[in-house]
Amino acid sequence: MRYLHTMIRVTDLDKTLKFFVDHLDMTEVRRTENEKGRYTLVFLAASEDVASGRDKKAPLLELTFNWDPEVYTGGRNFGHLAYEVDDIYATCDRLMKLGITINRPPRDGEMAFVRSPDLHSIELLQKGKALPPQEPWASMPNTGHW
Repeated sequence: MRYLHTMIRVTDLDKTLKFFVDHLDMTEVRRTENEKGRYTLVFLAASEDVASGRDKKAPLLELTFNWDPEVYTGGRNFGHLAYEVDDIYATCDRLMKLGITINRPPRDGEMAFVRSPDLHSIELLQKGKALPPQEPWASMPNTGHW
């Protein structure tokens, strides 16, 4: 068995791509437009997975955009996406400066949660050992749902 991808449905492809590509530094490696099925599939890879993603190997994030409007509820039904980052504090600081809410701050120097424009939970994990707790993160409360 080999992990291939995680699929999430999105309601605004441009807004979602801005979040994942511009804010989380992911790379689009493949796109499929299906006029008969009226959908677009966009496959994204994290920075360390671009080469394997282009070779159609795992792991990838598949964004499914159905052209006909649909209402998707409970963005957390599937669980969450998780990505390892080099510096949890620097990543969260950069995202906050871009206007992204840090729903669960990295108080422990190890884990944080943010949400995509379609309210999917995204876990950010510190690569290697947890960083020592530091302010403002250590005393920052949760915001909303994560």
